[in-house]
Amino acid sequence: MPFQHAAGLRYFTFEQLSAAGIKHAVFTRQGGISAAPYDSLNVGSTVGDELAHVRQNLQRTFAALERTPESMFDSWLVHGTDVQVARAPRPADWARPPKADIIVTNEPEVTLFMRYADCVPILLFDPAQRAVAVAHAGWRGTVARAAAVAVAALSQHYGSRPQDLLAAIGPAISAERYEVGAEVVEQVQTAFGDRAGELLLAYGVSTHLDLVTANRLVLQQAGVTNIETADLCTASNPQDWFSHRGSGGRTGRFGALITLGA
Repeated sequence: MPFQHAAGLRYFTFEQLSAAGIKHAVFTRQGGISAAPYDSLNVGSTVGDELAHVRQNLQRTFAALERTPESMFDSWLVHGTDVQVARAPRPADWARPPKADIIVTNEPEVTLFMRYADCVPILLFDPAQRAVAVAHAGWRGTVARAAAVAVAALSQHYGSRPQDLLAAIGPAISAERYEVGAEVVEQVQTAFGDRAGELLLAYGVSTHLDLVTANRLVLQQAGVTNIETADLCTASNPQDWFSHRGSGGRTGRFGALITLGA
């Protein structure tokens, strides 16, 4: 089953990554210690929650997958396409993580970790070259093709071939819940050309963007064929997911984790 339970936490896993023996999880908001509106497994330290709670929640997520927090390499998300290559865990004395929306590694001692609250989580695994990546794509990252940049980064650093990759698209805001304005519409049309009509959908008098389909298309155009999607809407399932749009902007962040390690 896609949803797993460990150490009091509930998290989502992908069938093809699990079948490949890759330790990974997209954690729900359940099982932490944070108070409302960050209840309860908030792992975002910049949203207003108490830092002591965030640290303990992080410890719980890593413990659920039998990884140590000291193995973490995370990033400061900026809705772009910058890439960080994690050759070792992020040093604990760094005041802030590096700015990047894509992280890649081939080191089993490293656990890649990112945070989300409507934007698209993307996990990649290359079984041939034994490398993994995690990416974050909101609408800006989507039109900038962050998913394709992640594929290219695996190719550049580890010799990965797109057709070998296993890709997983995690819970994100659905098209039904994601109304967008003229600026976004224009940029989607510019980025996707004659395919934009598949991504910009009419709901009454408003236009909505299908982020999941857009990122699947980006991966396909990058040559990836093995793509699994969670098909879970963050805004429509507040019992499981933090949603920036669904909460009106004041909420926590859920985490996604992937590692080559045991």
